[in-house]
Amino acid sequence: MKIGIDLGGSHIAIGVVNDEGKIIDRVEYKLSDLQIKEKKDKMKDYIINSVNELRQEYDITSIGIAIPGTVSSKKIIKSVNLGIENYNIIDDLNDIIHLPITIKNDAKCAALAENKYGCIKGYNRALFFTLGTGVGSAVIINGNLLDTGDLPGCEVGHMVIQKDGLLCNCGKRGCFEKYASMKAFKDALRNKLPYREYQTGQMLEKLLIEKTDDEEINKKIDQTIDEYTEYLALGISNLINIFEPEVIGIGGSFVYFSSVLIPRLKQKLLEENMLFNTRDDIEINVASLGNDAGIIGAVN
Repeated sequence: MKIGIDLGGSHIAIGVVNDEGKIIDRVEYKLSDLQIKEKKDKMKDYIINSVNELRQEYDITSIGIAIPGTVSSKKIIKSVNLGIENYNIIDDLNDIIHLPITIKNDAKCAALAENKYGCIKGYNRALFFTLGTGVGSAVIINGNLLDTGDLPGCEVGHMVIQKDGLLCNCGKRGCFEKYASMKAFKDALRNKLPYREYQTGQMLEKLLIEKTDDEEINKKIDQTIDEYTEYLALGISNLINIFEPEVIGIGGSFVYFSSVLIPRLKQKLLEENMLFNTRDDIEINVASLGNDAGIIGAVN
């Protein structure tokens, strides 16, 4: 058995994964908006306590950790959404855990899992995106992650799509994820509509599908969807023009809104002169492993 750990900007998910890629036990912990030092300590304590508890029930041979941002073989080099830089997480954990530990970028982990078990399985060329607090991505060529050397690469969330645009956590302006993340989409909805922060993705999806009795609000909803999918299509089209994928997979909290957003996204990609090589269709699949993809991919 292996333990997969998915570190998010607002949560930690830990699962025991068997040899068939199935999660047989899982725990999760919410991270509030803590200071960096406190967040690192909370993460470390929760991981150690959870791993120790799980080892009492399962024969654990190794641990894999999925981390948003740039990582090396041992260190979180830079994670703007965690607010952490130059943190040797493996040595810090191994002072107590004493198990083999590997770390990888979280979007790459999710892509590996979806390529092996999920929505992009069986394709030679695929683009995979995780849309949540930020925008993560991976490129699959002939069934393998695109090799970018010592650094993870493929940080498409930080390609600039708007000159002198919104300030990103990375320090640049106009980054793709400031316009195309699900946080950006939900913030845009809440800025235009009288809906509160605590509402879940499923509740907002129901609102988008069923609409309201107020035509003015419905008009604002449609405008928000149109603006968001315009930005999303702009970024994705640049990557389609480079890699010509057979399929695009999208995970993260996007899955809650996929029935509303994918048709509009496909329409913009195919009908608005965004693609250098025209297509009759483009396959866009929703991640089938959901929030488990990072955990499963971390141990693969």
